[in-house]
Amino acid sequence: MLDQLTIRGRLVAAAMKLAAERPWREVTLASIAEAAGISLVDVRNEFDSKGEVLAAFVRMVDDAVLARAPQRSGTQSARDALFEVVMSRFDVLAAYKPALKSIAAAWPLEPSLVCAVGQSQAWMLRAAGIRAEGPEGQLRTVGLGTVYASVYRTWLSDDDPGLAKTMAALDRRLRRGERMLESIDGVVSRLCGFAKSCCDTARKPAQRQPPGAEAPAGPTPAAPPGATS
Repeated sequence: MLDQLTIRGRLVAAAMKLAAERPWREVTLASIAEAAGISLVDVRNEFDSKGEVLAAFVRMVDDAVLARAPQRSGTQSARDALFEVVMSRFDVLAAYKPALKSIAAAWPLEPSLVCAVGQSQAWMLRAAGIRAEGPEGQLRTVGLGTVYASVYRTWLSDDDPGLAKTMAALDRRLRRGERMLESIDGVVSRLCGFAKSCCDTARKPAQRQPPGAEAPAGPTPAAPPGATS
């Protein structure tokens, strides 16, 4: 998965190797460069922080998952398709589990890594044939991120080769999330419809009278007593 014919791939591979050998907090860009046999100048041209190295790893995992994700059949439910995609991701990550445990213990919440993880959720939705664009898509992305974060922690501690605990946790969370998203999607659709009707009303031209037109005269007031003789 990691193309070590490129400088970027060699650096990411070296970072994951070091993370498997020592706590992630002790890994530095200099130690990654040394392990990869690459100069600091070349490291600087690729990455500005360890978070960017991890973000590159996340995107490489995305590529591997998208390359192996089967096309969703017409009879397959969205939940089942997403289940397969997420489990496929865990299959890709399996070789890096010791490193990922070290990284998870350090909680590296750098912006570049957080952004890459968020984008990853959207790509997993697309791989499962689920729309990830628009307000509903953004909600699905956030929802999947919550599900994935929870199941990811289960996967890290699941030493069963069959990943029974991981699959059970993923199925349970996807079912719960499916019901919640169906409710949210309905609310968002109604809000979008309401906003559209408001915009349509605001765009309607106001009715104006033609130039020179006078307002219709009201009823003629009664003459005061004694005004006629």
